Amino acid sequence: MRFIHTADWHLGRIFHGHHLTEDQAYVLKEFEYIVKDSKAEVVLIAGDIYDRAVPPIEAVELLDETLSHLLLDLEVKVIMVAGNHDSAQRVGFASRLLKDRGLFVRGVLDREMEPVVLEDVFGPVYFMPYTYAEPVLVRAVFEQEDLIDFDMATAYVVKQGLSHLPADCRKVALAHAFIAGGVVTDSERPLSVGGSSNVRAAHFKPFDYTALGHLHNPQRAGAENIRYSGSLMKYSFDEAGQEKGVYIVDMDEKGSVSIEKAVLHPQRDVCRVRGFFDELLQDRKKYPVTEDYMLVELLDMEAILDVRGQLETIYPNLMQIERPNWNVGGELAKERIDYRAKSEIELFGDFFRQMTGNTITEEQEKVFRENVDELFAQEREAK
Repeated sequence: MRFIHTADWHLGRIFHGHHLTEDQAYVLKEFEYIVKDSKAEVVLIAGDIYDRAVPPIEAVELLDETLSHLLLDLEVKVIMVAGNHDSAQRVGFASRLLKDRGLFVRGVLDREMEPVVLEDVFGPVYFMPYTYAEPVLVRAVFEQEDLIDFDMATAYVVKQGLSHLPADCRKVALAHAFIAGGVVTDSERPLSVGGSSNVRAAHFKPFDYTALGHLHNPQRAGAENIRYSGSLMKYSFDEAGQEKGVYIVDMDEKGSVSIEKAVLHPQRDVCRVRGFFDELLQDRKKYPVTEDYMLVELLDMEAILDVRGQLETIYPNLMQIERPNWNVGGELAKERIDYRAKSEIELFGDFFRQMTGNTITEEQEKVFRENVDELFAQEREAK
């Protein structure tokens, strides 16, 4: 059986104030060509289909159009799970009715843990879709109060899923989780601020292949057959050097897999350049005109009149300008902090200290973490 592993589409994403729906539609059209040319039988989407729980109508229409092409025109099966950005209820809407059309969706966590069973010339392949589930949800659904963190909750849910599969069958897992040791980027929302969200890769070793979502950098996760496909596009400037794509996976009669990466080429790339202002304006060989989404690191020390307006003649989609050499060695430079790299609790701790003059206590920090995690969960099911 041949299947394609993708994840983290984040339809409806806004990048530095710019709506990316047109760019996502362009990439998804290329994705459809890959599915067609590869003659894949199944597409696996491992969560974060949308960028937020209540997606804009344009994002819903784009997903509808893409799934329609896959299911009706290309006649491939699609299996997808909800991620931490998705509303489990919305993603899973009408899932029972859609099975007959070849669309299998796991949104809400339930006790049934029903696998998706598909046939090839060698017999059945069992796909186990593990929807994103926080420990508090796993505890409530399975009435297991001792599952206190993501690792324990994932281990329990994976074990429950495996118990529904025949012995020695060919099996594939879909999951949305943070495998310990994974390489993160700026564009991923943490799964939890209330404790460690790390999950051990060993839980997925019984599967012949595990299709993971959440981390945006394509990578192995503890084993050759446990992988993140990465995001559909680059969603932050620290992803500028990454090559986005999907995995084409071939499974033989024994469950062994061979994996090939198919690269996706965006309509507009996400890039960083670094240089002096005059060189950027004049050296077209080194700094060609481009409509890519750009971050410019400007090395000049002096102030420049209308720097953005002049740079936009070269980079019409200029998103950000950084001045790394400003105030070097001065007092301001010592205090400069990149707050984008700080977690919610670190930011709140800074705010608390500025407002009260005191350092946040462990008990106050605990209350803050619990409330933020609850807000994240409520946001996914916002009415």
